[in-house]
Amino acid sequence: MRIALGSDERSRLTDFVEAELRRRGHDVELFGPPAGDSSPWPDVAKAVAERVAQGKSDEGVLFCWTGTGVSIAANKVPGIRAALCADAETARGARAWNQANVLCMSLAGTSEEVAGGILDAWFSAEADASEEENVQKVNELDRRYRTPLGARPAASEEKGNKT
Repeated sequence: MRIALGSDERSRLTDFVEAELRRRGHDVELFGPPAGDSSPWPDVAKAVAERVAQGKSDEGVLFCWTGTGVSIAANKVPGIRAALCADAETARGARAWNQANVLCMSLAGTSEEVAGGILDAWFSAEADASEEENVQKVNELDRRYRTPLGARPAASEEKGNKT
């Protein structure tokens, strides 16, 4: 599986997750700064989310200090279902019930042990067919309120005018 992995800063945790993903046989593409530097978390989230939305990566994994910022930013990209997961059960549910395609974790609050459990749950969970109606309702929200990737609203929409 092709995984886009991004963080606003490199850390022991991001290095652990990268190594763990590679050990599991995934092809990992890194986004973000080299060790010792930092990048704006919205930029990293955008890069990873766009890779997934465009089909260039199968899934994404993102980190920032709390994980909240990258989750919010990634979810702005049409077709992305980013889930902030602090434990294995949340990761399992995000995949099974919500068909999440970008996993977000906190650099501050996630240990390597917990991250390993989250990865186990994320990659072993299968979509729950009984949730398909709910998934489709979320897809409809995505279609209704978002413009296609890279599209700009018409000038009248930018000003809040309806024509």
